[in-house]
Amino acid sequence: MANLATWMRPKDEKWFQPFFAKHPDIHVFDARKGDVALNQMDGLLLTGGFDISPEFLRQENVDPTLIHNDVNPVRDRWEFDAISKSLARGLPILGICRGIQALNVALGGTLKLDIPGHDLPEQKENDIQPLRYDRNATHRFERVNSAHHQAVARVADGFEVDAWCASDDIIEQMCLRNYPFAVAVQYHPERGKIYDALFEDFFARLETR
Repeated sequence: MANLATWMRPKDEKWFQPFFAKHPDIHVFDARKGDVALNQMDGLLLTGGFDISPEFLRQENVDPTLIHNDVNPVRDRWEFDAISKSLARGLPILGICRGIQALNVALGGTLKLDIPGHDLPEQKENDIQPLRYDRNATHRFERVNSAHHQAVARVADGFEVDAWCASDDIIEQMCLRNYPFAVAVQYHPERGKIYDALFEDFFARLETR
């Protein structure tokens, strides 16, 4: 039995359930629903959600009008603490959408606070955004979905970028080098049918700890 920590919005549960169902030996602990004993976890899943609260960002003079969504400082506080403790223990981490942003900020990076063209209705569940990849990237998808108005700006120390949007070079995938497993993506693999290998890689790390 492996224990997985996360914070997940109710509307996202339906997307992740098919992937969890394939691994009944993984017990998911959702911090939105109650306390999570991080010292007993085997991995961390950082899912999508609202913008990170300005007070947690690593950049000055944040224009509040660029924070489009309601923020949740309670979630921010929990996730940054979970990231710190998971990294200290070498736990596998998968960051999705907001998750790539949270990981980058937690390690000292910054964000582009508003970008055009990555949050259109037709992009959210359809894999239509072409990517270009670094030659060292482990996971490669020719086209991905897209649903975000913020993105990674200055990449935190230790991360290497695996993929960029082919049209505007917005960072879509990166990983933490010299670390057992920390992969972060800006797209939403839980909403598609082409991303099984990414989830299976992550779950395998949990099950072999």
